[in-house]
Amino acid sequence: MTTAPDSGGIPAPRTALEVPLAHGAVTVLRRHGNPRGARILLSHGNGLAADLYYPFWAQFLADFEVVVFDCRNHGWNRLGAPEHHNPRLFAEDLETLMEAMERAFGRKPCVGIFHSLSALVSLLAPSQGARFDGLVLFDPPICKPGISQVQFEAASERMVELTRRRVARFESEEQFVELAEYSPMLGNAVPEAKHLLARTTLRRRADGQGYELRCPAEYEAQAIEFVCAYAVLVDLDAMACPVKVVGADPTVPFSYLPSFDPRLVVKVDYDFLPEVGHLVPLEAPRECHALCLEFMERHGIPTRPR
Repeated sequence: MTTAPDSGGIPAPRTALEVPLAHGAVTVLRRHGNPRGARILLSHGNGLAADLYYPFWAQFLADFEVVVFDCRNHGWNRLGAPEHHNPRLFAEDLETLMEAMERAFGRKPCVGIFHSLSALVSLLAPSQGARFDGLVLFDPPICKPGISQVQFEAASERMVELTRRRVARFESEEQFVELAEYSPMLGNAVPEAKHLLARTTLRRRADGQGYELRCPAEYEAQAIEFVCAYAVLVDLDAMACPVKVVGADPTVPFSYLPSFDPRLVVKVDYDFLPEVGHLVPLEAPRECHALCLEFMERHGIPTRPR
C-alpha cells in the first residue's frame, strides 16, 4: 500500500482497513462519519480517487457512516500489473470489499454511491446489487446495443487516444493545477476540485524528481477500452435493489464519454441536472446530496442516526 495522499483538509478516517484482493492487490477501506447512521459506500471515476469527491461526501458525515475506497491502481493503492486492470476484476473486488466491510464493521442498511467507472462496476458485481439497499449512480457509462453502441465506441476510441497523450510527469502539484485550468471536464467543478485532484491523483516519483499520476494514463486508457465491452452487458432488470441514476445534462457536449443511454430511463429512477457535465457530484454537490436523501427516504433507508 502507498502512503495516503496529502489530505488537503480531508479528515483522517476513523478506521483504515487494508483488504487483500486477487492477484496481490490491496485496497484500503476508509471509515468516516457517524457510526450510528446508515452506511454509504462510495467510490470514484476512471483515473480519479474517492477523496477527490470530499466536497460531495462531506455533506453526509453528520448523519451517515461513510466508507470510501479507491479501485485498484488508483488513489491510496499501490500500482499493480496492467493485465489486472479492468472493470470485471473491479467488480469482483467490490464483492470482496463488501464482505470485508461487513465482517469488520457489521451489517446495516447500506447505499452504494458511485460515479462513472465505479457506477458501471457496481452494476457488474456478481451479486447484482443484492448486498445494497439501494444504488445511486452518477453518469454511469451504459448503453444498449445498436446505433448508440457504435457511437459510444467511436467516442471511446477518441477518448482513449486523448488519454494516452496525457502529460505523465509534473514538476509540482502547482504545475498540475495550472494545466487543470484548461480542462473542459473541470470547468464547472467546485473551486477546490483542481487542488484536490492534484493531491489525490498524484504521487511523488521514486527518484524524487517531481510527481506522476497514481493511475498512469495507459491504465486509464485501458479501462476506457474495457468499458466499451462491458457497457452493453448491464441488465438493469436483474438488479436486486432500487437503482437511481443521476446523469449529466444530455444537451451539454460531453467531456468524457456519452454516458447513460436515455432509452434505458424506463428501467430506473432517472434524473439529470441542467447544465451539469460528467463530474456531476463535483459540479453540483448540494443538488446531488438532496437527490440521494430523497431516494433513500422513498425506499425506507434511514437518513438520520437512530
